[in-house]
Formats: sequence, structure tokens, C-alpha cells
Amino acid sequence: MKILADQNIPCVADAFADLGQVRLMPGRDIRRNHLQDYRCLLTRTVTRVNSELLDGSAVEFVGTATIGTDHIDLQFLKSAGIGCSNAAGCNAEAASEYVVSGLFALAQRRNLDPFSLRAGIVGFGNVGSRLVHKLEILGIECLVNDPPLQESGDKRRDWVDLDRILRQCDFISLHTPLTKSGPYPTFHLLNDRGLQSMRRDCLLVNAARGEIVDNGALLAVLQRREDLTVFLDTWENEPLVNRELLRRVDLATPHIAGYSVEGRLRGTQMILDAACRHFGLESGWHMSQQLPPRRNIGTGIESWSELFGRHCNIWRDHDAFVAAAQIDDAAFAAHFDGLRRVYPDRLEYDRFFINAADTALPSPTLRELGFQVRSL
Repeated sequence: MKILADQNIPCVADAFADLGQVRLMPGRDIRRNHLQDYRCLLTRTVTRVNSELLDGSAVEFVGTATIGTDHIDLQFLKSAGIGCSNAAGCNAEAASEYVVSGLFALAQRRNLDPFSLRAGIVGFGNVGSRLVHKLEILGIECLVNDPPLQESGDKRRDWVDLDRILRQCDFISLHTPLTKSGPYPTFHLLNDRGLQSMRRDCLLVNAARGEIVDNGALLAVLQRREDLTVFLDTWENEPLVNRELLRRVDLATPHIAGYSVEGRLRGTQMILDAACRHFGLESGWHMSQQLPPRRNIGTGIESWSELFGRHCNIWRDHDAFVAAAQIDDAAFAAHFDGLRRVYPDRLEYDRFFINAADTALPSPTLRELGFQVRSL
């Protein structure tokens, strides 16, 4: 069969070679006329998958190598009998690690003690729950808001409302899906009122979906409140983000929080497995074949900030992104996509080992976080 795939899905041509003939295209350029005789479509968030794209096509299955599905009209696919699968949780480990890197990088630059902060995590799904786990391992207090889980009777946490998080937390990180309807819509969950109500010197992170935060309102609030610290990995209107907001925030990255080697490969693996089930086929490809050997993270590590800085050079990502803040829209959009397409390899904690003698940090905590600790 013929398969059309976003060219930025890692290893997609090799992974799907046993299933059929794979054609690669830029995801933003995929149109209905490209799909006339293709039975399988593989996408990311940059492709809007709806009736306009698929009505009258030969597509039987859509796989998106992303955790979210807000770029897909699931109701249309169901009515048209088109199978669909996403990669929920594929990059949750990477995204939670990236938020930790951002927290410690900003704390160091702003001369804050991260261990004295009270964290408010909004959304306790794949990413949010992992972030809470890491923060609590490090001894950082967490309040958690997740109305759907609370309403379902989930007893894992003592849930709190969003207003309490905004009033009482020094560090707020958003990890909800993007929804515009239902009992708990998250579109512009943080609007002008919510942003204004954040406590003084709060650090805000959005590494979920850009539209969860009203970017226009955020810019207006930042123009009035110099005490706030903001880290945005996701933006409204990507790739044409608000350039003034880009220059104003303290840490800015181009929607790459989940872009670890493992996270991207898991996305490919998950949609490959789903496609195999849908079409009744088999593939000999597996992501484990693509992973590099474990690496030594280095010696002489005296602090958590130093460890997380060695693991992920987040300021490199920031500098590469904001360097293009002044260029025109077309060039900036290409720059945004280019940074994502050629993003340097970033491995998760599990791919690094630390010799216990090389660090003053406690081995049990390092192991709980996921690092491999070796005693010589």
C-alpha cells in the first residue's frame, strides 16, 4: 500500500517500509490532492486532519506521532470509518524533564531557591504526573489541579482548585489537553484575570498547548508586572508566534519540550504498532535498534542545577529561537519549523550514568529520578 508521512517523523520511512511504499512530505504542505491513492496518512500537529483534507480520499488509517489530537477531527474520522491512533504519553518523560531543566535554569539565573517554591501543577496526565513525581523526589511541595480526575473520584491526590494554585503557588506549570467545549474547557484557561491573580514573583510555565494561555493577555500582564517569570515552550498561532511576547518572556523554546530521542522514537513506534494492528501487518523495525549506548554525564557535579544543566542545555534552545525575533513572518515560520526539524539529540535521564564518586548528590535520589548510578 501507499503511505504518506510527515517528513519530520523520526525514522518513519524505515519504520513503515515493511508495510508499503512511503512518501515523505512537509506536514504543513499536505493537501487533499496528495492523498488520492494513499491508504495510510502519518502526521504531526502541523497537519489539520479533517473532512477538507480526507473527504473522498483513499485514506483508511491516520496515525499522529503526537500526544494530542486537537489537530484532528475525530468525529469526522469516526463517521467516515477511518481508523486513527495517536501516541499519547510518548514524550511525557522528555517533557517533564524539560520543565525541570527550565525551572532550575531560571531559578539559577533569577537567584531563586527552587526547593523553597510551592509548585502548582495544572493537569495530572502523562506529563503532569511525571513532573509531580520528579519535583516531589527533589523535595519540592506540589499542589495539583485536575477537575476531570477529581470529578471521576480519583483518590491519588488531594486536588485543589485553580484559584488556589494561582493565589498560593510560586511555580505554576500547565499540562492539560486543549479543549474548547465540555464541562472543563482549557482554551484560554489562563486569561487576563487568572494571570493577574498569580502571586508576586511567580514563575509560569506552559509546555502543553499554546492556546491554554491567552498570549495577548499574557503580554499585557508582563508589561505591567515585572515581577513575573515566564517560560513558554508552546505558543498561540504557531509558527507565527507573537514576536513581542517572544522578546518579553524569560525563557522561550519552539515547542520542543518533548523532543528527546526516545520521545520522538516512541511516537513512531506507537503509530507503527497501531497501523500494524489496523492493517493486519507486521514490521521488523523497533525503536530499541536506534538508541545510542548510555553516556557518562560527567564528573565533579556539586549541585542539582549543574546536573540538569549538563543534561539539557536549555539556554542554547532559547538563544537559537529568540535570535530570529526580528525577521519577517515567512522567514520566522521557516526558522520555527527548522529548529524543530534539526533539533540536536537530547537523551532522557535513563540514558545517562553517573559514577557515585563523581558527585555530591545523593545516589538514591538520582536513581529515583531515572539516572543510572554506578558505584566503583
